[in-house]
Amino acid sequence: MSVTPEQSAEALQGMFKFGQSLAEGFFDFLGKQGVAIPQVAPAQAPQLPLPEAQELAKLQRELAEAHARLWASMAQARPGEPAEPMVKPQPGDRRFNAPEWSSSPVFDYIRQAYLLNSDYLNKIADAVPVADGRAKARMQYMTRQYIDALSPSNFAATNPEFIQAALDTKGESITQGIKNLMGDMEKGRISMTDESAFEIGRNLATTPGSVIFENELIQLIQYAPMTEKVYKTPLLIVPPCINKFYIMDLQPANSLVRFIVEQGFTVFLVSWKNAKAEQSHLGWDDYLEQGPITALQVVRDVTKVDKPNVLGFCVGGTMLSSALAVLRGKGEDPAESLTLMTTLLDFSDAGEIGCLVDEAAVAAREAAIGKGGLLMGRELSQVFSSLRANDLIWQYVVGNYLKGKTPEAFDLLYWNSDSTNLAGPFLAWYLRNMYLENNLRVPGKLEMLGVKVDMGKVDMPSYLLATREDHIVPWTSAYLVRQILGGESTFVLGASGHIAGAINPASKNRRSYWVSDSTASVPEEWLETATEEKGSWWLHWIEWLKPRSGSMVAARNKLGNAKYKVLEAAPGRYVKEKA
Repeated sequence: MSVTPEQSAEALQGMFKFGQSLAEGFFDFLGKQGVAIPQVAPAQAPQLPLPEAQELAKLQRELAEAHARLWASMAQARPGEPAEPMVKPQPGDRRFNAPEWSSSPVFDYIRQAYLLNSDYLNKIADAVPVADGRAKARMQYMTRQYIDALSPSNFAATNPEFIQAALDTKGESITQGIKNLMGDMEKGRISMTDESAFEIGRNLATTPGSVIFENELIQLIQYAPMTEKVYKTPLLIVPPCINKFYIMDLQPANSLVRFIVEQGFTVFLVSWKNAKAEQSHLGWDDYLEQGPITALQVVRDVTKVDKPNVLGFCVGGTMLSSALAVLRGKGEDPAESLTLMTTLLDFSDAGEIGCLVDEAAVAAREAAIGKGGLLMGRELSQVFSSLRANDLIWQYVVGNYLKGKTPEAFDLLYWNSDSTNLAGPFLAWYLRNMYLENNLRVPGKLEMLGVKVDMGKVDMPSYLLATREDHIVPWTSAYLVRQILGGESTFVLGASGHIAGAINPASKNRRSYWVSDSTASVPEEWLETATEEKGSWWLHWIEWLKPRSGSMVAARNKLGNAKYKVLEAAPGRYVKEKA
């Protein structure tokens, strides 16, 4: 049956109107999410807060024409013969890889139409005349949430894998999917891994050691030596308080803690308490004083070394650097060297988390929990998962509930699901002074523990690790730490993302990292001079640390001392407490 020019024009006009309707729904969603959109008055639709009229019309026309081409290509396809798709997913997008999507013309059309619509909405978001960088980033974040949620792979009626699984299992996959959903509803979160496969202290966080000190915020772990001789200067590790510490000590093959101990270092590590009502009044100063500052003093007392090496990871690095600035402001010389892993001190570009932090959001937190209260770990975990929704949310919605599968055992995802609570005053102060106002980089702007801190006084040698695909701490922002700290610095750029790039075990020696002697002030200029080295950055870092760790001395088998006695075996109680 032939199609007349009038029918083609009518179909194209219908597709154009569909594009306009899709845009209206999208902007309505953005408005409900608090995304400020400039009020523009297109000639044909003065009531809509849309981009410039001509640009919007152009995008709608392109969408209509693309849908027309897609429909024509599907109509011309020969039955039983595979056709090259007109539009393909982005690299790394695995949602439509299963053969069921291409073997059926209906579902092939559904996935390609969705991809066309997704591209259209992204282009609309880019076209909105928003000059403020934070507002633009927030719009892009919300656009991604909207697009990801509407994927046909997320719904039973439009996912051929759901249908095939139901046929193959005679409906058992549907029954199991409902059971999985009910189980996750009871837990209050989506299962990402087989949680029965792991237990802290049994096959996670198993590096031998003892808790030798505790207060209401931390336990301090000293690890047992694994070599006959050790470097005289110990290492104190301060992990982030927004996660459990055992990201640094997963299983033996991928444990950074074990790796360091095996190289002949005496290692101490802060294990943060999972905040409860009793800690809900604690603020930034409390976390500094009872955390890294207290831990440093205990390490000095136990080892009789005045200047330990110190390492901070993510927000643990921000807190550790702040603590060092306080001590330097008091005239102390607190550490031999500083290692920072994926750490921000300049929050001008704070990654995808930064786009969610505006004045309204911070003021709301201050009003709700700024004087006392808790940010529950479940909420924090959901925010981080939303940054990679297809990988950390929708993948498991489809697998667990539509296909009725049980997630595989994966230690990193077990840790990712093991959320922690934060004291409200601490969080509110951190969000305002770091993410919102970016005060830490300004000498004397912030007062901590009665000291106006100047990060330039933190002048011990530093080793700065960033990771190239980090969406939480952009590597270019981590590079700016070199301009804030006062001492000489070595900057290394690892491959992969925030966690996988940092926890890149030397035992497997995968991926790569970039090094350069350049001290360029611009990150991209540094990268132009950098050389790629194969393998784990751990090996490079440990060679940097050794010359800063003194002579080799006989290892002491007894942990702690007369003042700081062994309280319990590592990993201790605090890390096992659930949010």
